[in-house]
Amino acid sequence: MKKTILLLVAAIGLGSITNAQTSFGHIQNQISRDKNGINVFDVKKDSTEFKGLSIDLGGAFNMDYQAINSFNDQPATFALPSKIVGYKLMNLENNFNLPAADMTIGAQLFDGVRVNLDIYLASRHHNETYARGGYLQLDKLDFIKKDFLAGIMKYSTIKIGQMENNFGDAHFRASDNGSTMRNAFVGNNIMHSFTTDLGMEIYYNRSGLVSMLGVTNGNLNQGVQEVVYTAGPNANTVVSPTILAKLGYDKQINQDLRVRLTGSYYHNANLGNSNLYSSNRSGFGFAGVLNNNAYTNNGVAVPLNYNKTSTPEGTFNPGFKNWATSLMFNPFVKYKGFEFFGTIELASGGDKAGVDAKRTVNQYAGDVVYRFGKTQQFYIAGKYNTVSGKLSNADAKKVTVDRVESSIGWFMTKNILAKLDYVSQNYKDYTQFAGNVPTGNANNFYGGNFKGLVFEATISF
Repeated sequence: MKKTILLLVAAIGLGSITNAQTSFGHIQNQISRDKNGINVFDVKKDSTEFKGLSIDLGGAFNMDYQAINSFNDQPATFALPSKIVGYKLMNLENNFNLPAADMTIGAQLFDGVRVNLDIYLASRHHNETYARGGYLQLDKLDFIKKDFLAGIMKYSTIKIGQMENNFGDAHFRASDNGSTMRNAFVGNNIMHSFTTDLGMEIYYNRSGLVSMLGVTNGNLNQGVQEVVYTAGPNANTVVSPTILAKLGYDKQINQDLRVRLTGSYYHNANLGNSNLYSSNRSGFGFAGVLNNNAYTNNGVAVPLNYNKTSTPEGTFNPGFKNWATSLMFNPFVKYKGFEFFGTIELASGGDKAGVDAKRTVNQYAGDVVYRFGKTQQFYIAGKYNTVSGKLSNADAKKVTVDRVESSIGWFMTKNILAKLDYVSQNYKDYTQFAGNVPTGNANNFYGGNFKGLVFEATISF
């Protein structure tokens, strides 16, 4: 794969030299990957002139130094009938995490037509190079006929491909592998809404109106094999498409004040291999938290970090099965250097595999960022985030995960950002043992907490 990328880059360079009609970096309607891309949501239109085939090549890299400790309420010695021996949380060293790196390869193919390929060069969960996704973006239909539907396409954009699906606004302010510049913090939302399914999105944005309608095939990993459910209400059926929608208002009221409010919708009636809350394959900002060392239970070896009752590294996966529906509301206000961004997320889905009964999980988050300096190159920020819901309808209590996070940052240039982040995250009302059985394995999240500092350096161009 790496050799393929190098050959492609070499071919691009050769084409730029040998073909006078090929330019480099002259791309239309593109959201900047540097500081200028912060608080740019959805898609945008610009006045960049088409000058023939043009190639885009970019990258993003981050490196974290982590000083975080994990704690929980599990005892040093377990009382009968439990037969757990040697349990403890894994100690975390103060050290560097595995750096992450991305590459973007794109091209302006025609006036109003561009293609984009996003590649993970190195990531924590899959350390081999692989494609994150790729899409075709249409801002004009002149390849059909000059000025074809020009009055509509002036305000419309069509995206087609395997791409980051546009559910909510929070993912535009989140970290994604090496691309962390748009995130004022190190962590994403605890219940992080992110997936890259194959589909199409149609946008219409005009005079403050924000709107999008999308559909995907409901799969993260593509294939043509027959889908067979052996249990539950949907035996021997196919995966349903995912429906996405967004509607809102975004207006620069005056030179100092911008106001944005959007509501987003996600629904899948028969879930495939895509999960809105566990499809991020690149890793997250807090590594190795609340992992256990190997221990034994009734003489049976339990490996490192056996009991994962949520997605690891500080995120929460509600684990919906059969079907899922989510609503997200995002207010955003920017007044001079002050920013407020909020998330209200109401998620529901099938209780567990083979059971259609509804289960709900709700998330609330709010952050405040103050940017200052001659070019707003410095910032200070704070965030509170909480998630609450049952892991199963049979559970007696809802579990709650909440986080307080603060950060300071310095844009050394518009392409280089350094930030220092403090985090404290708590897990409440988790059972002591897996399955709430006294002879079960120890639950790492029982009275769980992790807290500490992360220093992150990121480059994006």
